[in-house]
Parts: sequence; C-alpha cells; structure tokens
Amino acid sequence: MKEFSMEELSRFDGKEGRPVYILQGGKVYDVTGSKLWKGGLHMRRHHAGTDLSVDLKAAPHGMEVFERYPQVGILKEEKQEAPVQEDRAHSILMRLLDRYPMFRRHPHPMTVHFPIVFMMSTTAFTLLYLITGIKSLEITALHCLGAGILFIPAVMLTGLLSWWLNYMAKPIRPVKIKIAASLILFIVALVVFEWRLAVPDILDSFTAASLAYLLLILSLAPLVAVIGWFGAALTFPIEDK
Repeated sequence: MKEFSMEELSRFDGKEGRPVYILQGGKVYDVTGSKLWKGGLHMRRHHAGTDLSVDLKAAPHGMEVFERYPQVGILKEEKQEAPVQEDRAHSILMRLLDRYPMFRRHPHPMTVHFPIVFMMSTTAFTLLYLITGIKSLEITALHCLGAGILFIPAVMLTGLLSWWLNYMAKPIRPVKIKIAASLILFIVALVVFEWRLAVPDILDSFTAASLAYLLLILSLAPLVAVIGWFGAALTFPIEDK
C-alpha cells in the first residue's frame, strides 16, 4: 500500500479537479466521491490533504463513515532525527494538548464571545441613553466597556496561541487583520473608558468633545464586527464561486 508523506498528502486537496484525500488515524482515505467533500472542503471548515484525526473527536460521527470509502495508503513514518533539547515549557504544553485536545481549538472561540457582547452592548446602551435620557443606561454602557477591556487581553493571548498551534504562526491575511483590529479596539476602548471616568458628564450636553467621544463609542461595534468576520472566515471559509 502506498505510503504518503504529509507533503505528498497535501497535494490531494480536491481543488482544480484533484482527488480528495484525508488522513485519519494514520490511514489515507479517498473521499473524492463524497458530495460532502466538494472542492476539498467539508462542512466549510475541514480541508482535504490534511490530518483530521483530532477533528474526528469533535465530529457527530465515528470511524464508521470511512468504511464507505477506499483506503489508498498509509502515513509514511518520518525518519527520526537526533533528539534536540526541547524547551521545558513547550514540552509541558504539548503534553497537555495531547492529553486534552479540546484546548488546541476551543479556548479562543470560547473567550472571544465576551468582548464581542460587551463592546456591542457598550454601543447599544449608549445609544439607548441618548434616545431615552435615562442615566442608568449610560452607566451600564460604562460597566460593559470595563468588562470588555478586562477580557480583550485574554482573548488576544488565546488567539495568538491558536494561531501558533493551528497555523504555525504563518502571517496569513485574516490573522494579520484580526491582530491589527484587536489592538485598535483595545486602545480605543481604553481611551474611551479613561475619558468617561475623567469626565462623567461627557454626554450630558452636545459639544465637540462629546461628539468625538460618541464617535469612538460608535466605532467599537464595527471594529468587533471586522474581527468577528475574519475570525469566522478562518473557521468557516467562504468558498470561491
């Protein structure tokens, strides 16, 4: 049976008419005939020509689905090179991820929801205050902003970890946009928060300063939307027409 290296396997990505091969548990399967793997993409997130052994643990099905498709090879055993001194922290992290694979994928998607909600809420409650004049709504906006600021560093750190683990820290466009937008969001949020603490009545009357403050508040929602859009594009890629 043919032995595939990971480099060889990556060529069978289902694009431009190429066959669709996937690696599961050291075995290479040809799923070209599956309608669910059209164009080498499954469920808008799993790519052909890759090792899906970890992904299967989170799938709604088991190994039985591969009985429908031919096994065309196995993974080639790479030659073992002389051992190198491994960083202790990196070694501990990799052992943890091998034991609990959920931490390889889920910390960032789990934490990212908090700043999204809090930043959107900051904009929403501020607008409600301007419409109704109820001061407690504006104070709620301040509380939401503070909570969002607390979560942003954690989200950025888990995002960098996921980038390193899942994409080998390659400078891909969506990640670069997410990093830049996240830094801008954090800076804007800090400026607005400090400004509001220094001038509690900033929105009580219409001035040039209050307009500038309001524009910064309104910018939070689109910044979060941009970050969320490109994050979703990584998990659920948009297929080319």
